[in-house]
Amino acid sequence: MSAIGVGEIVLDCERTGTGPPLLLIMGMSGSALHWGEPFLEALRRDFEVIVYDHRGVGASSRLDGPLTIPQLADDAAGLLDALAIDAAHVLGISMGGMVAQELALARPQRVRTLTLGCTYCGGPGSSLSSPEVAARILAAMSSGDRERAIRTSWEINVSAAFAADDAAYASFLAIAHRRAVAVPVILAQMRAIAAHDTSARLPQLQLPTLVVHGTEDQLLPVENGRLLTSLIPAARLEILDGVGHLFFWERPQRSAELVRAHAAVPA
Repeated sequence: MSAIGVGEIVLDCERTGTGPPLLLIMGMSGSALHWGEPFLEALRRDFEVIVYDHRGVGASSRLDGPLTIPQLADDAAGLLDALAIDAAHVLGISMGGMVAQELALARPQRVRTLTLGCTYCGGPGSSLSSPEVAARILAAMSSGDRERAIRTSWEINVSAAFAADDAAYASFLAIAHRRAVAVPVILAQMRAIAAHDTSARLPQLQLPTLVVHGTEDQLLPVENGRLLTSLIPAARLEILDGVGHLFFWERPQRSAELVRAHAAVPA
């Protein structure tokens, strides 16, 4: 990872692989490590993959004050500027998908293709986690028991079948210990997500857009993917049956294939 100056802040960034640039925008409570090596390795064969940590995460600048999704979209655009990239394929997941929406709406010329994974647009018809899931997350975060918080996050982010994979959980646990995200930062991200609403503006998007969502997503139910697809002209929806929020952990090769085909990169 390298520290890249973006305006008045620094973002920790890594560029690997060969091919057209692909900017990956991570979700709430995640770091660049949370993309998972199997998914990244599959992408590096066809793209120059750019991952980074949001402000407040890892070695990026500390979070100073409240956070908004448009602010994070400005960070993403500033990172492209700093890397001298005129336009990139963009994949955003969860909160990162909200950031990607704002980036594409404000600066469509910077986005070659847009992939929105396990995310939502806000507004009528959209839905966040159920009260039961939200309560479970908050209870784990406030328990003071870090292992409980990590395990709860894992079980909510993946399908029940994948949650039972001990090797996969060991990888997730190692990442959480290697690069922890502070609770105040996560809470600031949650507040930013609650204020997010692009629903009335999405029909303006004229970019090639792929929406990917798992049917067992507990954080942002699959209905959000269907709503996004209905609002964005010519958007295509890919539903992954039996898959949870972190679809790229459960189906890394298939997820990479979808991104590759959407970007029209030859197999």
